[in-house]
Amino acid sequence: MASLSVRGATLYSATSLWAPLVSPRCASPNRSSVRFADRHSLLCTETKANWKSSNSVSKYLRRSVAKSFVCSAALDTSTHEFFDDGAELEVRVRIPDGMVGEDHAPVSARHVNVDSQDTALFIAVRSPQGPRMIFSAMRLYGRVKPAETVWYIDDSEIVLSLKKTDDDVKWPSLEEAWASLTEGVSQLLKGTSVYVVGGSTDINWAVAKELAAGLEYVPLQTQQLIQDYINKSPVELAAEEGDKSVTETESAILDSLSSHVRCVVSTLGGSPGVGAQLGNWRSLHAGFTVWINQTTATDEETAEQEAARAKQDGSKAYAQADVVVALGGWDENSARPAAEGALRALKAFLEGDKELPGKKSMYVRLGCRGDWPDIMPPGWNPLSGKEEAKSTAYY
Repeated sequence: MASLSVRGATLYSATSLWAPLVSPRCASPNRSSVRFADRHSLLCTETKANWKSSNSVSKYLRRSVAKSFVCSAALDTSTHEFFDDGAELEVRVRIPDGMVGEDHAPVSARHVNVDSQDTALFIAVRSPQGPRMIFSAMRLYGRVKPAETVWYIDDSEIVLSLKKTDDDVKWPSLEEAWASLTEGVSQLLKGTSVYVVGGSTDINWAVAKELAAGLEYVPLQTQQLIQDYINKSPVELAAEEGDKSVTETESAILDSLSSHVRCVVSTLGGSPGVGAQLGNWRSLHAGFTVWINQTTATDEETAEQEAARAKQDGSKAYAQADVVVALGGWDENSARPAAEGALRALKAFLEGDKELPGKKSMYVRLGCRGDWPDIMPPGWNPLSGKEEAKSTAYY
C-alpha cells in the first residue's frame, strides 16, 4: 500500500485494527498470463498470447510507455464501459480512433498487451511510435482472479471478462475512487453510524464532515452538542468543573446517540474526550470507529507497526477503534484524502465480515453494555464481576 502525499501532508494507508488487511504488495501469487481470443474464435480461451509473462509485460510497459500515456487519475468513463454481473465483470475499452498497430495494420489481438493483476489492470497497444497505454486502472474496486481473465477484440473495442474473488461484493465502478467508495461503503454499513476519534477535535470534525457528505449521513460534533446541551464549551466546562465533567458530559451525549443510525459523529480530542479513556468506549462501540492517528512515523510500515503495538499493549484507548488512518501531517486540504483512507479501511473491514452491521445492531439492542466484540447473552451484567460463558448465538 503506497503512501499518498497531500500538499505537504502524508497520508499513510488506512488499515483495520481488528482484522488483518492483506497488502497488495504481499498478495501477488496470481499475476496472469492472460488468455485471449479474437471475436471470430471467442471459445478458444485456452490460447495463450505469445508474449512475455504478465510480470515481465508489466515491467516492460512501465519502462517503455511514454509517461504522457500513463494515467494515475480517475478513469475516463467515456473510454470504457463497465458491467457487474455478479461473479464476473465485463469491461469494454474503446480503441482510440485512428490508432494502428506497429505494422500499420488495424489494431488486432497481436498488437495488444493486457496486464491483469489482482488489484490493477493495464492495457497497451504496440503502435508505430512504441507501446502506448490506452487503459490504466491503478486500483480496482475489489480483487479479481488474474489467471481467469479473458479478452478479445470486438470491432473498435477490447472486451475483457474478469472473475471477482468475492461474488457477494457489488462493484459500483471499476476503480476504487471517492464516488465508488462512498457508494460501496454506504451499502456495506447498512445504516450503522460511524464515530471518528483521535487527538485533535478539529481534525476529527474535518474528516467527519467529509465522510458524512460522501455517505449521505448526518454529521454530528460532540463539541457542538455539549455547547448546545449546557450552554458552555468543553473548554469553559473544563475550566470551571474539571476534565472529568467534560468526559461525563460527552459520555452522556454519546449514550443518547448510540441508538441513532446514519450519522457520522466527531468526538472530542485530547484527554478529556471519551475516546481517550480506556474504559469508556461502551457507547462508541455502537457504531464503526475510525481512529485518526497523527503519527511521527516517516514511512507507512512504521506507522502500521505503531498502530499494531498500541492495539497489542493497550497503551492507547484509540487503538480500540475498528480502523485507523495514520497521518504524517495535516493542512486544510487533507480532510478528503484522510476520509478516503477511512473509507478504504472500512471497506476492507466490512468485506472481511459482512455480519458486522447486524452484530452492531444487536449490541445496541442489548443496551451497549460494553461487551464488544464478544456479545454476552441477555441479562448479562457488566458490573456483576462474574465471568459468564461467551456466546455467538445473539448476532
